[in-house]
Amino acid sequence: MPPPAAPLPNLGPARVILFDIDGTLIRTGGAGLRAFAQTAATVFQRPGGTESLTFHGRTDSSLVREFLRVNGLPDHPDNRERFLTSYLFLLDHQLQQHAGGLCPGVTRILAELPTLPSPPLIGLLTGNVRLGAILKLNAHSLTDHFVLGAFGDDHEDRNQLARIARDRACGILGQNLDGPEIVVVGDTPADIECAHAINARCVAVATGAIPLAELRRHRPALAVESLSGLHAGELASAALNSPPA
Repeated sequence: MPPPAAPLPNLGPARVILFDIDGTLIRTGGAGLRAFAQTAATVFQRPGGTESLTFHGRTDSSLVREFLRVNGLPDHPDNRERFLTSYLFLLDHQLQQHAGGLCPGVTRILAELPTLPSPPLIGLLTGNVRLGAILKLNAHSLTDHFVLGAFGDDHEDRNQLARIARDRACGILGQNLDGPEIVVVGDTPADIECAHAINARCVAVATGAIPLAELRRHRPALAVESLSGLHAGELASAALNSPPA
């Protein structure tokens, strides 16, 4: 178990809030997994070739590279591009058939955040490649809520994505940010880890596949069953000023 996080000064509400997508904002009902599996079977003639992959908290680019390696295929840019091109086409088809649903509390939280006295920048920190993220968000009319993001085609390492998102937020604000001024909202230990990588705080939600007790073992600033139990002000400030869960 990681050591307890050091207490942070009271810095006020977060300046930036970064949301994961799958299991945090939406549940797609396995659309991405099916699109990955179909690509493996139809483009690379590897039926069942994605069954050994662990998807939770991963970036699309790292999953593609792992698929190629475990199936004895060359890990070079042409194969990665072929895989992602097919995956995105099939993902769009899957989402048109069944878009899934929003996680509890998402609509209200996203509507409330801009009404706070000092509204934070709202962004994405997701392992989805950019177009995959847009397809998933568009399926639920969420895209317009977000002004920045870091995506799985920016880097395959999720911790690096946190740094990219932080730097993009700094560019928009025109100033440097202390880590605790950023809140990462996610549903996996990988989300908590990437928040810690930039000294940000994480609100962990048990709306994905990871139980609340397991999330708490990774020392987020706050862990809740879902966003429906929080108001926007609590989301923006609890992660900064509460003791770790």
